Amino acid sequence: ETTKKIVQIKERMQAARDRQKSYADLKCKPIEFQVGDKVMLKVSPWKGVVRFGKREKLNPRYVGPFKEPVEIVDREVKRLKRSRIPLVKVRWNSKRGLEFTWEREDQFRKKYPHL
Repeated sequence: ETTKKIVQIKERMQAARDRQKSYADLKCKPIEFQVGDKVMLKVSPWKGVVRFGKREKLNPRYVGPFKEPVEIVDREVKRLKRSRIPLVKVRWNSKRGLEFTWEREDQFRKKYPHL
């Protein structure tokens, strides 16, 4: 009797999956874009471009202002027990004015190779 119940449960679950798939297939359409089309993208300062979730609205958001590095002002090597971390002091041009921060040199060079 338990095997009959298990088979019955599996059949009902498969029927429910098939129903959900048929509903989803009705709303799902292949989308093609042309060069010059405007599309909405969600941009996160930490993750970069992210796909929209099902519940999020497609309202436009302003992301910014962005800081721009102006120049490397100073260099320093932070010494730990067994390793050395090269740091650079960067002068940033932001909306609030000039800012200075210490950044790891390797990460900074990856992001801004021109400086």
